This record gives sequence, C-alpha cells and structure tokens, in this order.
Amino acid sequence: MSHLFKTYKSGLHALKDINLQIERGEIFALLGPNGAGKTTLINIICGIVNPTSGRVLADGQDIVRNYRAARSKIGLVPQELSTDAFESVINTVQFSRGLFGKRPNRPYLEQVLKDLSLYDKKDSSIISLSGGMKRRVLIAKALAHEPDMLFLDEPTAGVDVELRRDMWKLVRSLRERGVTIILTTHYIEEAEQMADRIGVINHGEIILIEHKSVLMKKLGRKQLKLKLGAPLASIPEGLPEDLELAAGGHELICILDSSE
Repeated sequence: MSHLFKTYKSGLHALKDINLQIERGEIFALLGPNGAGKTTLINIICGIVNPTSGRVLADGQDIVRNYRAARSKIGLVPQELSTDAFESVINTVQFSRGLFGKRPNRPYLEQVLKDLSLYDKKDSSIISLSGGMKRRVLIAKALAHEPDMLFLDEPTAGVDVELRRDMWKLVRSLRERGVTIILTTHYIEEAEQMADRIGVINHGEIILIEHKSVLMKKLGRKQLKLKLGAPLASIPEGLPEDLELAAGGHELICILDSSE
C-alpha cells in the first residue's frame, strides 16, 4: 500500500500517509493502542471501508479497480462476533465458501474444523456454542474459500488461554502452507510470540517497522525484580555481579539478556 489516507466526515484523520509492504508468507503484526487506526487499515484492505486516497494492492490486485479478484484472496476474522445464530457450524462455513464462487469441498472444510477443534460441533447450531467456540467459527469462515492472506483483527482479545494457544498453532501452520498472516493486537507478548515483523501504529501513523528480534532488543533488557523481606545494605559476596539493589535495599534486581 502507498500513501494511504482515511479521513472521516467528522474530520477524524484515521490514517495518515500509510506506506507498507508485507511479504508473501510472512506473519506481520500491527501493534498499537485502541483507536490507533489498526481496524480502519484492515477494513480498507478488505474492502469494508473506502480510503480517502492512496492505493492498496492485494497480491497484485488493486482493491478498488479489481475488487472481486482482490477480495477472493483475503480472509478476515473481525473483532466482533457476528454469525448466523441458528445455523449449524458446517452450513455457515459452506455458505462462506460459496460466497466466493468456490465449488463445494466438504473434505477441506471438515479438515479446517478439525484444525480448530470444531469438528465435534459441526452439526451444532451456533447459538449453542460458547464465546470461544464462536470465535473459532469466525476463523473457519475466513478460511473457507482458501485465501492467500488472512487478517486477524485482535484475534485473542477476551479469549481463554487454550484458544490463544490453538490460535498461535494454527497461524504457524498456515504460514507453513504459504498463507500471509496480518494480525492486529495491543499485546506485545502476542506479537513477540507469532510475528516475523512488527509495525507500530499510533494516531493513524506507522511510526516503526522492524523485524521482531531487532525490536525486542530496542525495547530494552528484561529484569527480574525480587522484593526482600528485610533490607540489605549491600549485595552478599558470592552472588553474581549483575545484581543491583534498589528501593533502599528492599529490592534485588537481576538484569537478564534480551534472549533469555
């Protein structure tokens, strides 16, 4: 994408001169606080919101001029849970595949449900599922038409630890199959776990793009802080030299290497 701007009628400048190239097959994390412009950027790429100006290509297809071809290459997992409440899991996933003109492929869809631990629920109505299961259904719907790019908008916000781990595992397996993954998050640990590169957006501007390892070093070294029951006047002999006393001797700090 190049020179992308988005200004709403209210006068809000949601995106300001965004220039970004995401490589095929990489996992790219867009990190930023709420209201930074993450969702607006994804919605523009996915054809939900129109840009004010600028150009976006999805696998070489212009999202405005060749919107059908561009949209067919993209799968989107939105933040909000919006599914057909009284439809079965397998039927709603099949319907999503059909929307893109894809021929029925029951074995593929069943494998997607198995990968998401949804296969046992394939004939259940969506209204009967838990919130975590409904989020898995959204992922299955996004993957139904075999997209080349998958957008995950705050994929683990408010989900349990098990689903978060399953999500990370699925994302890595998709990358191995050549799918490009773009996710938004405001959790630095999530970006560190999954991404190859990380972009930081704030107030509609991308202020930094780095490979994960480089960014983690820039964020500084890790510290292990121990609160002591009784204050120490000095560090006892025999302890490592990289220890520091703080808070009047009530805290002992160990500086860790960023790779630890």
